[in-house]
Amino acid sequence: MGNISDMFGIITAFLALCTAFLLTVVMSPWFIPLLHRMKFGQEVRDDGPQSHLKKQGTPTMGGIIFLIAIVVASLTGMIRLGLDTKALQMLLLTVGFGATGFLDDYLKIKRHKSDGLSPKQKLAIQLIITVVFAVWIFIADGDTAGRIMLPFTGGRENAVYFSLPIWLFVPFTVLVVLGTDNGVNFTDGLDGLCSSVTSVVAGFFMLMGLVNGDNGLTMVSAAVIGGLLGFLLFNVYPAKIFMGDTGSLALGGFVAAAAVINGMELYIPVVGFIYLIEVVSVIIQVTYFKRTHGKRFFKMAPIHHHFELLGNSETRIVAAFTIVTILLCTAAFIGAVY
Repeated sequence: MGNISDMFGIITAFLALCTAFLLTVVMSPWFIPLLHRMKFGQEVRDDGPQSHLKKQGTPTMGGIIFLIAIVVASLTGMIRLGLDTKALQMLLLTVGFGATGFLDDYLKIKRHKSDGLSPKQKLAIQLIITVVFAVWIFIADGDTAGRIMLPFTGGRENAVYFSLPIWLFVPFTVLVVLGTDNGVNFTDGLDGLCSSVTSVVAGFFMLMGLVNGDNGLTMVSAAVIGGLLGFLLFNVYPAKIFMGDTGSLALGGFVAAAAVINGMELYIPVVGFIYLIEVVSVIIQVTYFKRTHGKRFFKMAPIHHHFELLGNSETRIVAAFTIVTILLCTAAFIGAVY
């Protein structure tokens, strides 16, 4: 750290963060009333917590605000950096999954139901995007194609790696991306939860980019942080706007892409532990419900609703989950650098 190249990356990241933040803050007060007028309100699950029924009609699809900000900030940064392959790869997955979420949100609102795209339709679109992403990554990486870092085996130069051939790397990447994306999607269930947790995860990847001299990763991660911090001003409890699948699927795409392009897929369960327990809680709940013919393991899944029904406020749960993420991201950063 400290040379001209490092300082250039830091300045570019800071500008991307500020640009995304300001764009989100400026667009949100205009966008929220527009969504109200267009009747793009949240459809709340009938079987969800009763306290959430008051959120019915709160504008959703807010993810489009920070998604636009992230793209603009990243492309503006590339004017300074030049076209960056890793940045473009990350934007492919982020924007591609965001567009999928947008279509899902739109259909929910149009049909006035809590379901939009069918699971098969959503999976098919995500599969196509992910396969294109995985093949592009493998081809672009050249000699390091398919290389994956084992967690906590030392800094990047000394870490233990293993490599996968393309016929294993592509399905492995599909599994990582879709698993991560579902986890982030499940996390979007309380005001400010997904935004808070993911801004911390983005901070981890920004720091990894700075340490490794990866300006593209640093810049896009910084743009995500800026966009989410701006969105949080309107998304914290009581939320004036929700990100919807437009935002949560886009953020899942970002997290997965940031990990895959750096060979850090196995770090996702650490930095994205909250995403993991959200998915696992749903799997446990569904499996237990079927095996016991109607009994529930948790009061409600995903697990943030379980804690909510135990009497914890949304703000307490969000704070706790965010603190856990900060601690785990710090541990992962130390393990990946030293």
